[in-house]
Amino acid sequence: MQEQDTIKLLEECDSGSKMAVSSIDEVMDKAQNSSLRSLLVESKQHHEELGNEIHTELARHHSEEKDPNPIAKGMSWMKTNMKMTMDQSDSTIANLITDGCDMGITTLQRCLNEYKEADSTSRDLCRRLMSIEDKLREDMRGYL
Repeated sequence: MQEQDTIKLLEECDSGSKMAVSSIDEVMDKAQNSSLRSLLVESKQHHEELGNEIHTELARHHSEEKDPNPIAKGMSWMKTNMKMTMDQSDSTIANLITDGCDMGITTLQRCLNEYKEADSTSRDLCRRLMSIEDKLREDMRGYL
């Protein structure tokens, strides 16, 4: 049971980190404020670095990477493009990123609760990903 929970938690973390990178990529070039753009670049790097650690752990457990759900990714893309078409401001970007962080943290916490038998390394990676999301969410407050 521990091995299954560990793999499932790592897969969800992998999917979440990829979704975050994709979402940041969608809005980064539209950011008008250079400090906002810098925050997005920095957070993207943190997500990618942690994603690499997650990939290493998945490989150690003989499991594959997990891409985000195509429907969730498509819905995110549609929401982002619709909102950005209506208002291409830094406030809109901050709002979209904040919503994404909220969804990511909620999903990851649900996974931590569900996969109780996951090993300490995967649980730590999940908490670190949640921390990156929380920091990004806090950083966005000044641009709302």
